[in-house]
Amino acid sequence: MDAFSIHGGQRLSGTISVDGSKNASLPLLATALLTEEELVFEGIPNLSDIANMVRLLEELGCTSSRTKSHIQIQTKDSSVSHARYDIVRTMRASVCVLGPLLAKRGEVRVSMPGGCSFGDRPIDLHLRGLEALGAKIHLEGGDIVARCDRLHGATIFLGGPFGSTVLGTANVMSAATLAKGTTIIESAACEPEITDLAVLLNNMGAKITGA
Repeated sequence: MDAFSIHGGQRLSGTISVDGSKNASLPLLATALLTEEELVFEGIPNLSDIANMVRLLEELGCTSSRTKSHIQIQTKDSSVSHARYDIVRTMRASVCVLGPLLAKRGEVRVSMPGGCSFGDRPIDLHLRGLEALGAKIHLEGGDIVARCDRLHGATIFLGGPFGSTVLGTANVMSAATLAKGTTIIESAACEPEITDLAVLLNNMGAKITGA
């Protein structure tokens, strides 16, 4: 059996460069759908899931440009609200466009990643949270179809049989920023990805505490 042999007793020193987190980056990129202002992201890793998310955002009306260290994204066309399966199937995290699209455009159609079956599944917590904010949601031909006139604040419990949901919390948080009134999320995920999202949304004008 292979093993590591560690000889301690010496002071550690030095510096390293830490790459950005993919799991944190995906819901952050989706917030571009909440505003017409340009967002500039630094430290986003250059990975296939990131490229696919940017491609999805471009299909949903955003423009983007990338340098070695930055991604710039801005919504230019708000007429498209369908996240198609041929892109969504490439990454389950693409569902995090659901909340921002619904809150900003009043309607959204997102294909279910991997063709999820009916019954208990992680996406259910996303849908329950958005329904509590006032969305009308149904499934149609493998797509989640959601509509609303105006979302409203609510107290929402996001705990499930497997604990809290990071992307579900991100979806509800993002949608709640454009809802009328105050939203309280109980059993919210507390991972660093949620803290990063709260910081960004607050910088965009939201008032979020507790994350």
